[in-house]
Amino acid sequence: MTAIAEKKFRNDFTQQFEGDESGDRTPRQTPGKLYSKAIPTPVAAPKLLAWSKNLAEELGIADPSTEDVQILAGNKITASMNPYAACYAGHQFGNWAGQLGDGRAITLGEWGVKNGIFELQLKGAGPTAYSRHADGRAVLRSSVREYLMSEAMHHLGVPTTRALALVETGDKVLRDMFYNGNPEYEPGAIVSRVAPSFLRFGNFELLAAQGDKEKMKQLIDWTIDRYFPHLTEEDRILTWFQEVVDKTAFLMTEWQRVGFVHGVMNTDNMSILGLTIDYGPFSFLDHYDHNFTPNTTDLPGRRYAFGNQPSIGYWNLGRLANAISLLFDDTEGLENALDSYEKIFWDYYYEMMAKKLGFQPPGKEEKKIIARFEAVLSSIQPDMTLFYRLLAEIPSETVPETLLNHFAPSLYRDLQPKEQDELVALLTDYSKMTKNDGLSEEARKNLMNQTNPRIILRNYLLHEAIEELERGENKLFVRLQEAMKQPYATDGFEDFVKKRPEWAETKAGCSMLSCSS
Repeated sequence: MTAIAEKKFRNDFTQQFEGDESGDRTPRQTPGKLYSKAIPTPVAAPKLLAWSKNLAEELGIADPSTEDVQILAGNKITASMNPYAACYAGHQFGNWAGQLGDGRAITLGEWGVKNGIFELQLKGAGPTAYSRHADGRAVLRSSVREYLMSEAMHHLGVPTTRALALVETGDKVLRDMFYNGNPEYEPGAIVSRVAPSFLRFGNFELLAAQGDKEKMKQLIDWTIDRYFPHLTEEDRILTWFQEVVDKTAFLMTEWQRVGFVHGVMNTDNMSILGLTIDYGPFSFLDHYDHNFTPNTTDLPGRRYAFGNQPSIGYWNLGRLANAISLLFDDTEGLENALDSYEKIFWDYYYEMMAKKLGFQPPGKEEKKIIARFEAVLSSIQPDMTLFYRLLAEIPSETVPETLLNHFAPSLYRDLQPKEQDELVALLTDYSKMTKNDGLSEEARKNLMNQTNPRIILRNYLLHEAIEELERGENKLFVRLQEAMKQPYATDGFEDFVKKRPEWAETKAGCSMLSCSS
């Protein structure tokens, strides 16, 4: 194990591509540059609030020293670091936004371990050339959310960037939480993010908008050589895009599996590696609702609602295809790869849903009952997480009263007689199917409980943990870190295995959130 201060960092991106090395933080356009040098701005009194020991061990990093905390706070950089902010563009809420870039994320460098190369990035470490009208800082509430959710998603098995550390800065940050003209000072914080790469669809969109074929080819070749080295054929750019399509479809399926709603699926928030990236106004589903969006900015259109995420994944891939078509005289191959998304997604989806229901690989009848579950759950809107865990324990007796009582803990309201009948009919047919598909009861239960989490990071729990931290307490915050490491466990943390309380249904920061962070 090596201390961060003693790590020998690499700087492949800044060595490979043209950037602005001036270090000027003045917000501006940087045509022809893929990054700008960005030195973190020091903070007053850094304090380590959280450290992901699991991730640190994977990366070969020792527990942080006082000097390491100064690095994680942006107060110190080492000789081998060349901090930078990446330049990229993107479509936001369906509209072209032009140049964007890392407005408050600063990449310190990277290092290699046995399972790959990882970049270390500070989010909230001060302004960069791409901060526009913002201050480059982050508040405690959004930083706590990103830290906990990054690690929670990892332990759920969902592809994601990771969080190594959370540091409170000792400085106050002015934020208008709901953009209603009432800004307040909040505690500042910095999240240390880790990923093999933070490359986004928007990195490629930027070069397409500039019509720069040479840099586009250079960036794609570098991306393939570094992250897709198995692609060696002559038409590897097309094959690479096909893999990005596949990874994106898989990610969308994984979000559906655990009930995750990203909230801001702009193309600049889409990872080229198929990772969940940029945790903002996200949420897990409480009651099952395809129309749910946690982001106030996404109202009233609900473009990024839970049920729309797979189609938005396709739309975003279309923007990426359009960008890299700069290198193609004939775009038929790109179009075919893009069109393959629908089949790939549904194949992943049915395979995933079969596991949620405890089936072997799905056939025609399994797909029919999957569709029925979708329809009934959309109607009765139970707590998604609780419902599927209860399904693994479905009573052998399919007596209506027994079934309804069994699933009652997952319901947010009393069901109408017709809804009760539909649920009972579905569960009865499901129970019959499970007795005839050759999978033992124990094997089925294990499959379901390894697919359907028992514990998720609900927004009301995050809200309570943030309020505690702002009071100088951390008991719930520490417990949540431990609970998120074992989301599929069959026992423990019983107080987290319950429906969203009534008070949280309409409370700001629990049901709806803004992009303010």
